[in-house]
Amino acid sequence: MAEVVTRGSGETERTADRAELWATFAVKGRDRAEAVSALNARVADVEPLLATPGVDVRSRQLAVMENWERDRVSGARAEQRYVLRVTDPAVLEELVGRLVAAEPANLNGPNWELSDDHEAVWEAQHRAVSDARRRAEGYAAALGAQLGPLLRLADGGQDGVATFAAARSYEMASVDVGELNLEPQLVTVSAQCTATWALLD
Repeated sequence: MAEVVTRGSGETERTADRAELWATFAVKGRDRAEAVSALNARVADVEPLLATPGVDVRSRQLAVMENWERDRVSGARAEQRYVLRVTDPAVLEELVGRLVAAEPANLNGPNWELSDDHEAVWEAQHRAVSDARRRAEGYAAALGAQLGPLLRLADGGQDGVATFAAARSYEMASVDVGELNLEPQLVTVSAQCTATWALLD
């Protein structure tokens, strides 16, 4: 029995409903103890912000290291890195503005996501299978045959979620972030499949 193998792809778009931010606060000191003490003072005003409803701290990472200048040790440096998940987009603009006012070494994001992508993935998968069927029907018609039943179906690649807008990077002292367009962005959910069909005379 003759067969035809086709690959299908499908995608759909949804408006994101949560975002991730990455923030790093860094200070220097004459030694490690002084650097850590200064870092404690720096993040003392930051920690209450992270208790805002709709903001989840995904991780905190402390790094303490020697500071080198011209191949010589010149004091120490301490950093606190945060990964934040914002589950309420309404609080994002105020959160970013207040984080910027706290003078982070860097602030990156938002990276927009879907909190539940199951329905979107399901739709993308249906479109991928329909695409594979259309391709198979075209090949069958070109051969003067009829498309038979589906014999095998394999996931053609890991389902992916990607944002249309790239993550932004903020390194500024201003707390006015109203013009940065921090509204939820569209997210593309994609699926691919490989289908094997029977060809009938």
